[in-house]
Amino acid sequence: MPRFTLSHRGLLACLITACLTQSAVAADAPVAASAQTAASNSAVLQQLPFSDRTDFESVGKGLIAPFKGQVKDAAGRVIWDVQAYDFLLKDQAPDSVNPSLWRLAQLNAHAGLFEVSPKIYQVRGLDVANMTIIEGDDGLIIIDPLTMAETAKAALALYYQNRPQKPVVAVIYSHTHVDHFGGVRGVIDEADVKAGKVKVFAPAGFMEHVMSENVFAGNAMSRRAQYQFGSLLPRGEKGQVDAGLGKSTPSGGTITLIAPTDLIDKELQTRTIAGLEVEFQLTPGTEAPAEMNLYLPQLRALCMAENATQMMHNILTPRGAQVRDAKAWAQYLDNSLARYGDKSDVLFAQHNWPTWGGERIRTFLADQRDMYAFLNDRTLHLLNQGLTPLEVADAIKKLPGSLDQKWYTRGYYGSLSFNVRAVYQRYLGFYDGNPANLNPLPPVDSAKRSVEAMGGGVAVLEKMRAAMAKGDYRWAAQLGNQLLFSEPDNADARTAQAETLEQLGYQSENATWRNMYLTGAMELRNGVPTHAGSSVSADMVRAMSPEMFFDFLAIRLDSDKAVGHDMTLNWTFEEPNKDFTLTLRNGVLTHRPGLDPQADASVSMSKTTLEQISLKQTDFPTAVQKGLVKLQGNGKKLGELMSSLDTFAPQFNIVTP
Repeated sequence: MPRFTLSHRGLLACLITACLTQSAVAADAPVAASAQTAASNSAVLQQLPFSDRTDFESVGKGLIAPFKGQVKDAAGRVIWDVQAYDFLLKDQAPDSVNPSLWRLAQLNAHAGLFEVSPKIYQVRGLDVANMTIIEGDDGLIIIDPLTMAETAKAALALYYQNRPQKPVVAVIYSHTHVDHFGGVRGVIDEADVKAGKVKVFAPAGFMEHVMSENVFAGNAMSRRAQYQFGSLLPRGEKGQVDAGLGKSTPSGGTITLIAPTDLIDKELQTRTIAGLEVEFQLTPGTEAPAEMNLYLPQLRALCMAENATQMMHNILTPRGAQVRDAKAWAQYLDNSLARYGDKSDVLFAQHNWPTWGGERIRTFLADQRDMYAFLNDRTLHLLNQGLTPLEVADAIKKLPGSLDQKWYTRGYYGSLSFNVRAVYQRYLGFYDGNPANLNPLPPVDSAKRSVEAMGGGVAVLEKMRAAMAKGDYRWAAQLGNQLLFSEPDNADARTAQAETLEQLGYQSENATWRNMYLTGAMELRNGVPTHAGSSVSADMVRAMSPEMFFDFLAIRLDSDKAVGHDMTLNWTFEEPNKDFTLTLRNGVLTHRPGLDPQADASVSMSKTTLEQISLKQTDFPTAVQKGLVKLQGNGKKLGELMSSLDTFAPQFNIVTP
């Protein structure tokens, strides 16, 4: 049966891989910033408006109580430590960090309880996301209860230490990413939800997209997310300094989920919650497939969820996801501007810090709209001239007009290079139209032949070091990659490539690019980590429908093993009362509702038993022995199916074959 571990839960896994964070400090220390890197970073100080301190005023505005301590789990393990980022207290950026990124990292290090405006409060800096608390007439409304129950509980406790202890009467999930719902049991009790004392609001399609995003490609996403978030890197001037949208995610902890009681299913929908009028604006297909903004007319406050943050976002995340629609994103931002721009005194989002003042809000929304529209339209303009993805990325060096000089459009999380390639992919796919690229050799074969053509490994290493000496690190990295995929045990090549990636990381303004470069370097020095996360979100497993279980079973199936073992299985769930027919044919597993009277065997169980098997609280043979699973017909067929399933290794090679 499937092992629903961290590595199988998509974005959920991506965000909680920080549970591995502090255990993997590099044995071989990173190199210092080179002279070329120091010069490159120093030049940034002359290219951007560092004298503009508006964001530093905004990030501290309304501070009620700073958070300086730690958050621990039930076993006493530290899962959140604000002081791990105390190295950011230095005013001047070190040579090993891009000054623009250093500036953002300092801003995101502000942690505590803040008053956004009367009745609206945020706890920031206890997670990669913010928890917003709105004081209603008869209780609290919480928007997005963070990633982990422990940090959410600590955030609410910080609020209660400084504000009246009104009960929580509603939780709003702004969208489907785990840092916006995973801590829900830290702020409410499911018994109160079932009793009708607490309502949980979410956009239409919330549960379906939560499950689809967090299962099918989860193992690969989880591994790639270790690179994107820098979760394996030590915190420090030569390591992880930020994640763009916030510092990082908790190092472990408990991810939870309580299903919504109220779905918002119209483009504009108004509800009265705790005596306050809340207008919901659905924005599907933007930053998440199911997402919504909120407007509070009595408070003249606009919540933009994750659709307008203090930076450029991702059209396609490096960890992997479905490509987002930059055109629709821009249109929804314009709709927000037109509908709420003249009626808002404060704009806040579920990451970073708010924006105050009508004129600033309108400019902010217009600039964000223009940014996403440019990404879409300029990419289409160039691809229609025949440029390929990499050529488009190289042709678009910066945003047009004044956008390039706005801090809130800088590429700290998303990047111009990655985003325009994502737009290209959305419209034309990954193929660039050149027949030579229809069927290229796989990386190892290509590398071996390329290295041979360049005169062998020694010659390639000499060329690589010559490029490094000139500060031509992009070319050096390409040479090093070819050499390593040709000669993965070449210690000199590994060291040279690690040093190259470190310099690229030190120069990167983008937090995620820095994390990916430095994680690659760390693994070249010390190897692929052998440990993996072992926590299991029981709530996530329970939320999976039987159909989703069978979908994932089909993904785990090794078609080579399964060929020749055709079968039909009837599968009945006693609770809920659902029947399915599973067909294994040509090494492919499919399912449909209903039963087949000619099935080879029949399996009957409750959904609860399936959950217990998935959570490894029992196994199939034990469940059969106890009568929890009933088998009829040719039971060997079920054994053949189970023996054809793979369990994915959570840690696999990325920077070496």
